[in-house]
Amino acid sequence: MQTDEVNLKKRAESAASKKAAFGEDFELDKFEKGSKVSKPIEDLETLDEESKKTLLHVGVVANEEGRSGSFLIMDNTVSHSSLKNKDVELMSTHKALEKYEWLKDYSWKLVQVDADKYTAKTYLEDADGYFIRMPAGKKSSLPVQTCLMLDSKKVSQTVHNIIIVEEGASLDIITGCTSRKGVEEGLHMGISEMYVKKGATLNFTMIHNWAEQIGVRPRTVIHVEEGGTYVSNYICLKPVRSVQTYPTVRLEGKGAITRLNTIAIAHPGSELDLGSRAIFNAPGTKAELISRTITIGGRIVARGEMIANAKGSKGHLECKGLVLTDKGSQLAIPILEANVDDVELTHEAAVGKIAKDQVEYLMARGLSEEEAVGMIVRGFLDVGIRGIPDELKKEIEETITQTAFGT
Repeated sequence: MQTDEVNLKKRAESAASKKAAFGEDFELDKFEKGSKVSKPIEDLETLDEESKKTLLHVGVVANEEGRSGSFLIMDNTVSHSSLKNKDVELMSTHKALEKYEWLKDYSWKLVQVDADKYTAKTYLEDADGYFIRMPAGKKSSLPVQTCLMLDSKKVSQTVHNIIIVEEGASLDIITGCTSRKGVEEGLHMGISEMYVKKGATLNFTMIHNWAEQIGVRPRTVIHVEEGGTYVSNYICLKPVRSVQTYPTVRLEGKGAITRLNTIAIAHPGSELDLGSRAIFNAPGTKAELISRTITIGGRIVARGEMIANAKGSKGHLECKGLVLTDKGSQLAIPILEANVDDVELTHEAAVGKIAKDQVEYLMARGLSEEEAVGMIVRGFLDVGIRGIPDELKKEIEETITQTAFGT
């Protein structure tokens, strides 16, 4: 074992019991390790109707129409990988590390193995995941779709993903995280390291649809070089026990840009600790962090953080939350930090109920109270997410309608 690997292992072992800074502390030994036994699925269309429906609920289309590639992990094993666009590289992280010696310079370089017990466990279990690479100058008109599914009861899923968008390239990814019907309890730990090279663009949409007793602990860091753009959309609208995530975007090159959108609904019994962080390490970098959250009985903590370390940095942070029942709670925590002059960081944070005058205004124009509330909620959650299937859009619409009507 090489010196770097020995050091990483020691660091991970030292953090095996280290609590995360935020969120519920899960006891890892209460969950069995997810199976690594291969469950090959040649064609997603051969899945049963319930499984295909589960995939669709997180934006993954079984017939792969409108997709350039597909990747499915069930528990801790790769079950499916297919590719239509030969410009894109798509394979398991393990296979990619075997194929490319240089990939070691990207693996476990952004996310620290000793950040907490969840990163430590993922490293010590030598977790597999997906590797996606778009070569320099190439652009994909269709997104790659990936799915991380908990397929067994009371197991822990550990995943390690690496994404590289080379210089001048452009890539869209839709990734769904979900649990098979009947799997009500489990723990998901997903490590994602993303590299956006000079002048490249990565649009990344993540959709969560878990069961009510599942814990979710993603750990994501993105490195953006000069003139690069990273756009993230995070959607979590269904009941789940606990989600704690705080993706960090490092703007490392002049003129790098990021925008992170979060929309979420906290149901009774759910605790969502959702954050996003932008670190401005190069001049002329820009960021926009937008959060739209609703509680109908659960607890939401909406964190947003901007750290300006370079001149000409500009960022805006917007945390807005609706409380639709007195049984839920919202906490907004905006943080702005400027370590040099000539920066512009702003924030807007607001939590509360739907304004009565807005409802009355719409009712005066012929809408019922329920229709008015529904329209306000839909407008509140609309942050312009694109690329998701029409069927999923309908389900999102239904979820929002049910939320607005309190059903």
